[in-house]
Amino acid sequence: MEILKVDKKTCNSCGICVAICPNGIIDFSDQTYPAGTALTEKFCSTCGHCVAACPTGSLSHRGMLVSECPTIQKDLRVSAGQIEQLIKSRRSIRAYQDKPVPRDTINHLIEVARYAPTGHNTQTVQWMVIDNREVLQRFTEIGNDWMRLRIKSNSGPFRFPNELEWFEVMLKRYERGENEFLRDPPALIVTHSQKNDHAATASCTIALAYFDLAAMSLGLGCCWLGLFNMVASTYPPMIKALGLPEGHKPYGSMTLGYPKYKYQRIPTRKAPPIIWHP
Repeated sequence: MEILKVDKKTCNSCGICVAICPNGIIDFSDQTYPAGTALTEKFCSTCGHCVAACPTGSLSHRGMLVSECPTIQKDLRVSAGQIEQLIKSRRSIRAYQDKPVPRDTINHLIEVARYAPTGHNTQTVQWMVIDNREVLQRFTEIGNDWMRLRIKSNSGPFRFPNELEWFEVMLKRYERGENEFLRDPPALIVTHSQKNDHAATASCTIALAYFDLAAMSLGLGCCWLGLFNMVASTYPPMIKALGLPEGHKPYGSMTLGYPKYKYQRIPTRKAPPIIWHP
């Protein structure tokens, strides 16, 4: 099959697929039917814009048939107000019910989040899910060991003021049964990719943000774990315990579970500094 296949019986030669192609590599020189070229073969990122935008459903791509692409349902579109409340009411959940999250639910959330944009549509985001309580407890113990070593070495670089003093507070709270390193979640979600993947930092972060918001719609909550991700990227015992594929590193981590408490209102935030370029 050629990279693009056009149903000439239904194509109306509107040229939308040509206009919307991010790389401008669909030929429409004779103004009749769009066609692929050697440039299409070489530079197409299989983003699917051409298939998604065709108003008559006449175009298929070698990597995705039009029959495989669901039609957008207008009755499911959310309002601006709903989107605004979803974003503003999102909270970092640090207290969870003692209730496991079904793996089917997590799979569904990842299925949704994989539609997040990635650099040049590389789609290199990979996922690891840890929902074994014993493993999560082991991660906590390793994280506590790392904090003890940081306190003992008393050396930077430091992420924030009074960092070592805060680690001491966290360790004391752990002795009282409060797990501040991971917060005792039902599940831990990690996005990872090759260490030399230059697009992975943004791609994995965006994917987790999509995952976070999608989780809210199912009554779940998340909390971003910058500290865990740093330890999992640099501390050999945690790297070994996490067990990512060879040559991979974690680019983002978050907890997942059913919130123990409900939030009733939206707190204030600082006014954003905006520079309007002349």
